Amino acid sequence: MARNIVISGGGTGIGLAAARVFAADGDRVLLLGRRREVLERAGVPGAEVYAADLAEPAQVRGVARFVAEEFGAVDVLVHSAGGSAADANTGADDPLDAAARVWTGDFRQNTLTSVLLTEALKDRLADPGGRVLFISSVAAFRGSGSGSYAAAKAALHPYAHDLARQLGPRGVTVNVVAPGYVEDTDFFGGPVARERRERLVAETSTGRAGTPGDVAATLHWLASPAAGHVTSQIIQVNGGAERGH
Repeated sequence: MARNIVISGGGTGIGLAAARVFAADGDRVLLLGRRREVLERAGVPGAEVYAADLAEPAQVRGVARFVAEEFGAVDVLVHSAGGSAADANTGADDPLDAAARVWTGDFRQNTLTSVLLTEALKDRLADPGGRVLFISSVAAFRGSGSGSYAAAKAALHPYAHDLARQLGPRGVTVNVVAPGYVEDTDFFGGPVARERRERLVAETSTGRAGTPGDVAATLHWLASPAAGHVTSQIIQVNGGAERGH
C-alpha cells in the first residue's frame, strides 16, 4: 500500500536520493524546500512540491494546511533541509556580529526547520506506523571547526529522544541518521579541493566517500516495517569516520 512521504530539502543531495527511493516503491512523495524551481527540476516521478522557508512559522503553517488538504496522514517525515551558514559572517566588521550571524543561521537552517515542521505535522503522523527521521552529522560528535553547525545538528539528538518517548505510545518511531562526508550534494557549495577530499576519505575505515544513496538506503530501512522496534537511535553512516584514525 502506498504511503505518504514528506521530505524537506528534497530537491538535492540526500533528500533527493531519499525521494527517489520512496517514489520507486510507489509511495506518494511531497518535496519541500525554499526554491520551487529546484524542487520542480528534481524529476522525482509523481512527486508533488511545495516551496517554503521552514524556519518561518507562518510558512510552515502553509505547509501544514497543504498536507492536511492534499495528503491527510503522513506516514514518513524526513528532515533533510539544512546546510552550513559559514558564509553568513561575510562583510561583518565586528566579531560578535559575525558569530551571531553564523550561529543564528546554522540554528535556523538545521534545528528550527526540523522542529517547526515536526511540531506542525506530528498530529498527522500515521498512528500506528508513523516515522520521523532527522539528518544530523558526524560533526555533532566531532565538531565542525566553527562549532555552530555541529551544535545545531547535535541539538536534534535530544529533541529526537524526547519525541520518541512522546510518540512511542502511538506506534510512531523517531530516529536520527548522522552522515559523514557525502559527495554529490550542495553542502560544500561546489567541488571539494583534492587535499581536503583525501583527508576526509582517509578518516574513514572504508576508504571511500559516502554517497546520498548510502544515507537514503538507511532512511528507507528505518521507515520500513522491519525497523518498527528501532526508535530513539542515532545511526551513523560515515564509514567509521567518527572513530577517526
